[in-house]
Amino acid sequence: MVELCRDLDSMLRISSDAKGLGIFVAYTVAWLENWIEDPRKVLDEIASKSVEMVRSRYSLEKLREDPVVRAYRDFFWRIGIDPTKTRPSSEALVRRVLRGSFPRISIVVDAGNIASIETMVPIGIYDLDKASPPFEIRLSRGGEVFKPIGGKEEVLEAGTPILVDSRGIVMHIYPHRDSIETCVDENTKKIFVLGAGVPKVPRELVEKAVARVVEILTMVGWRWCERIVVVE
Repeated sequence: MVELCRDLDSMLRISSDAKGLGIFVAYTVAWLENWIEDPRKVLDEIASKSVEMVRSRYSLEKLREDPVVRAYRDFFWRIGIDPTKTRPSSEALVRRVLRGSFPRISIVVDAGNIASIETMVPIGIYDLDKASPPFEIRLSRGGEVFKPIGGKEEVLEAGTPILVDSRGIVMHIYPHRDSIETCVDENTKKIFVLGAGVPKVPRELVEKAVARVVEILTMVGWRWCERIVVVE
């Protein structure tokens, strides 16, 4: 993974049209070295503490007052999405926690979800054996095909903020939906971890969210580049 770490600074760019929306990101790369014994037990213990913290901090009534929640909602309105119908992914996760559940999907996905509920920052994690860097965040030109996780294939209209790889595969609709084509699964060995920033969300918080993902993964046998890149 030395090459990926060496090339970390050039792995992602943001086009000028996407920068015009105030989009910025923090990212890094991590890879599996050796699973520890019973990684699921470790993740469940971390998740339980995070869930307890979230339930002590928020309520469904007060969640909308959180400045980070408001920032992502404002961004959704700006790009033409009603956030009361389609929630930002981090808010949707916290709402599930407050209603009594936290999804268990896989070790890697769960690490991202834990970081997301702790910081309210949407996290994207992509399998680097499926996605081809360098990546770009730009506005769709119209006609791009997006294959969402758990949904039907869509043809995008122009003006949607998206993350694409070097082949043009739409990996993500920013900042809330991921593609089945580049998603992680139980066989994933190396990943690109991205924290999605929008206006009025502190850069430090987005970096913290990415750092939390790799901190959790190092507890169960992963390594990472030990450096987070921010692109604004």
